[in-house]
Amino acid sequence: MKREIILTIGWIAAIQGGLGLGGRIFGDGPWGVLRNWWDVPDAGYAVILLVGVALASAGETSRRRSRA
Repeated sequence: MKREIILTIGWIAAIQGGLGLGGRIFGDGPWGVLRNWWDVPDAGYAVILLVGVALASAGETSRRRSRA
């Protein structure tokens, strides 16, 4: 159960970080839900994206180990 929660949080964080960073680069402003609550700088979105990818990778790795 813990693995699935970490995996889900990682994917959501990666998506929100990617949307925020992509919106800043390719649009007028950040996309996603975080912009409604906080004013996150570009580097913050990049960190959120990287942390989300790391959590999702760790969750996927632990899920594959438990199956083997």
